[in-house]
Amino acid sequence: MIIRQYTPKDCEDLVKLFYHTVHTINAKDYSQEQLNVWATDKIDLEVWNKSLSEHYTVVAVENNIIVGFGDIDKSGYLDRLFVHRDYQRRGIATAICNELERAVKVDKIITYASITAKPFFEQRGFKVVKEQQVERNGIALTNYVMEKQVR
Repeated sequence: MIIRQYTPKDCEDLVKLFYHTVHTINAKDYSQEQLNVWATDKIDLEVWNKSLSEHYTVVAVENNIIVGFGDIDKSGYLDRLFVHRDYQRRGIATAICNELERAVKVDKIITYASITAKPFFEQRGFKVVKEQQVERNGIALTNYVMEKQVR
């Protein structure tokens, strides 16, 4: 597996990976209605590309297939971390997180973890600050504000 920096030509593949991962992996913790508002089939590629380009974003590639990605901003906010549905539990998220955590020079990293991702972040030393309800198009989704001291 190779971890490399994001380029704009990756955007469409990352959006597809995000959509399919949310709709399969997260389906055990969220209703279909919640999944549909979280990962819609109308994602704005320009908005995603701008965000991914402004953050430090890495892509995991195995056999020329993008198998995961993650991004973090300069303040230490880990925004997205997704692994392809067919490549779960192979150390990909760990490798991506290791790279993201190395890249930022902050005292703590914060993320908003899904119900599904919460155990992964807890294993990495993140602590739950609070549980929250996030509203998307009138539908509530539970997630967790989590933080980890890194320095």
